[in-house]
Amino acid sequence: MNPEHAHSHGRPPLPEKPAKMPPHPLTLDGSALLHQMFRIRRASWRALDAAEQAEIAAEAAAVFAEMEAHPEGGSALFAQLGHKGDLLIPHFRKNFEGLNEAELKIASLALSDYLEPAGSYVSIVELGLYDSTVKLYESLHEAGVRPHDEEWNARVKERMAEQAEAMAPRLYPRVPAHRYLCFYPMDKKRGEDKNWYAAPIERRRDMMREHGMIGRGYAGRVKQIISGSIGFDDWEWAVDLFADDPKVFKQLIYEMRFDEASAVYAAFGPFYIGLRFAAGELGKVLAAKPPAYGPPPQ
Repeated sequence: MNPEHAHSHGRPPLPEKPAKMPPHPLTLDGSALLHQMFRIRRASWRALDAAEQAEIAAEAAAVFAEMEAHPEGGSALFAQLGHKGDLLIPHFRKNFEGLNEAELKIASLALSDYLEPAGSYVSIVELGLYDSTVKLYESLHEAGVRPHDEEWNARVKERMAEQAEAMAPRLYPRVPAHRYLCFYPMDKKRGEDKNWYAAPIERRRDMMREHGMIGRGYAGRVKQIISGSIGFDDWEWAVDLFADDPKVFKQLIYEMRFDEASAVYAAFGPFYIGLRFAAGELGKVLAAKPPAYGPPPQ
């Protein structure tokens, strides 16, 4: 007998299963980020005479100076360490259209003929709301509100608007004015043995709380910007760490390796390290001479 029709034969209907809390945490999304990595084609650059080099470098420096001061977050030039490239250029903009404009500005420079793309990464500033998500879901569940019905969606929308207003400075940051940058992408594991996405949301909330407490211990020494890239690039998240002492990157990342969220569930991509220099120092970097390191005056 079909259980759906049992009540028509004198039996009571089966009890309705309680609605499960959605497994995904709410997130706030902010600035669009593009990281570009380039190698300088030094053989071709050295083949130019000094006047040509000066003209091309001056044009590029002027454009990069404008991009550094862009009102939506700015761009920055970093001299990249190691074989992965020579230049690391992050762009912070309001939306993807702004990122495309930044990319095309660089492509339009005469200098672009002497730059070889070595990598890129697209993401959006993301603030995960594990604590407030679980509290909201639990309160709605206790009130008998079913996930994704009209009242549920209205309450979620209201809470997200409150959080977005409170966290606007973190959602739309400027490129921090620090001397060093550490950038890397990462995933959460989805293997047969350990699967982050199969863990209950309350468990993931607890692990991310532990993870965040370690980061808070480095407040004032490192500026961390987390961005989401699911659907945008090859990894799920990206991390930018800005500091005036590069050793803090090693200390922070090493300490975090011991919390459960990282030790059990994290998978890390390549790491990129750069030293910031102002746009006016670009000519020295192209000439393979050390620039005056540090961000431009504010």
